[in-house]
Amino acid sequence: MKLIVGLGNPGTAYRHTRHNVGFDVLDRLASRLDVEFSREKFSGQIAEARVEGEKVLLLKPLTYMNLSGDSVAQAARNNADSPADILIVYDEVDLPLGALRLRKLGSAGTHNGMKSVVERLGTDEVPRLRMGVGAEAAKGERVAHVLGKFRPDEREAIEQAIERAVDACMCFIKEGLDAAMNRFNKN
Repeated sequence: MKLIVGLGNPGTAYRHTRHNVGFDVLDRLASRLDVEFSREKFSGQIAEARVEGEKVLLLKPLTYMNLSGDSVAQAARNNADSPADILIVYDEVDLPLGALRLRKLGSAGTHNGMKSVVERLGTDEVPRLRMGVGAEAAKGERVAHVLGKFRPDEREAIEQAIERAVDACMCFIKEGLDAAMNRFNKN
């Protein structure tokens, strides 16, 4: 079984902000898989699908970003044989707008949601898909930057990135992380 997690903050105030691109990707992935986030479980919204006979659980934590690991750990305990079966999708200010980077492991960097996931799972060997949301803000302005919405001139680039991210998630599910890294880390 695969567990795909999109990090974000619940509530309409955060909808479609840079910090919520993980939620946006999961919404689009659910649509492609023809499933809905119709239940709450594991302190998050879940949707369940089957892809080529394999069960896939989609999770959007409702714990707010900085406590995302609580929700992920609950879901992983019951639904993932190992951390390698989990893919965390989240925003990255240190990547150019629209860039995608898949990694098998590593530090969480400055991302508090990913820090929480690593801490609660007890390992940094968690596959992740980082989505570039641009680093135009100075370090002191990063909070306002990530909690802000995309400008109209950025919408096309982020929409294309969301579609590529959904493709990367599907590749992870069907072919594994190495195949997804080889195909999607080129851009």
